[in-house]
Amino acid sequence: MRFRRQSVFRGRLIIALAAFTLMPSELSNAQAKNPFDSLLGTWTGAGQLVLQGGQWENIKCNAYYTGGGSELRLAVRCASASYKVEIRSKLTRVGDKISGTWEERTYNATGGVSGRDLGNRLSFTISNSGFSGSMSVSYGGPKQSVSISTTGINLKSVDMTLSGIRE
Repeated sequence: MRFRRQSVFRGRLIIALAAFTLMPSELSNAQAKNPFDSLLGTWTGAGQLVLQGGQWENIKCNAYYTGGGSELRLAVRCASASYKVEIRSKLTRVGDKISGTWEERTYNATGGVSGRDLGNRLSFTISNSGFSGSMSVSYGGPKQSVSISTTGINLKSVDMTLSGIRE
């Protein structure tokens, strides 16, 4: 009887160890589904910049996303023949809620960010005392679409489609 209990105990111990050994790969698969992790890397593309007066220009853009897990830092640089836009943000995700800071360096505008993870889209509200705006990042596979609109500064909107290397 004692031998049988030891065998059962050893069998359960082996199963528990095997399950523990397999857990890291399962955890990494779960973490890969985090929307921030899906965006990490370098992205390039093109779009359109619109100013308050309605003047618009085609732009080329580069986006860099770093961090991962519940933290995301992004830098988006776009340029046309006449204009530049440089956006930086530091975001934190808790559940489906997102908060952080936002800065547009060319127009010297900074503010707070609050938003939500909506599945395959991140949606933010940007605000400070002099301007307000919104930013949406829709993603899936090797492409993402970024849409930014503002009020209170000369920049009215930036829309771009990006693709590239996710690291």
